[in-house]
Amino acid sequence: MSRVKTLQSLFKRYRRPGDIVFAWLILIFSVFMLSQVFDQTAYKDGGKLFAQPRFWPTVSLSLMTVFALFHLLGSALSERIEGRWGEVLSWLAAFEYAGWFIAYAASVPYSGYLPTTVFFAVALAVRAGYRSARMLIAAVLSSIVIVVLFKAVLKVNLPSGLIYEALPDGWRQLMLTYF
Repeated sequence: MSRVKTLQSLFKRYRRPGDIVFAWLILIFSVFMLSQVFDQTAYKDGGKLFAQPRFWPTVSLSLMTVFALFHLLGSALSERIEGRWGEVLSWLAAFEYAGWFIAYAASVPYSGYLPTTVFFAVALAVRAGYRSARMLIAAVLSSIVIVVLFKAVLKVNLPSGLIYEALPDGWRQLMLTYF
């Protein structure tokens, strides 16, 4: 009898606050991907079924849809746990950093690699809660080291920035080459 209890405890379902939202999102995503499989994959006439370029993506997306449906059913039939929207808001908070990256990538062609990297390193350090002078100096120095490493040592070709055009000739050449 203890073996049955162990097996039951193995399959016991533990709910989390955002479980139902996650289940819906995964089901919607998998159904969408499954609906696109015929437009995005090819079928070759006369080929074996398992060798078709469309076969394995269809199998995997079909299984993903079935298991997403099971997950949704399990979430819907389980007891409700408070805190669902707080959990979802914590998921959405991760998109803030995607916004930071997009702003960084959009700023580099205008203000240059060095000033943009230093500014965003300090801004992200402050955003993350590191407000002491020591940490801000570390953010500035580490961003300068990264820029010099990429531009001067590794010779990575990065956008120089329109702001460098306003510098005097000697400084402009130095900034374009190394920073």
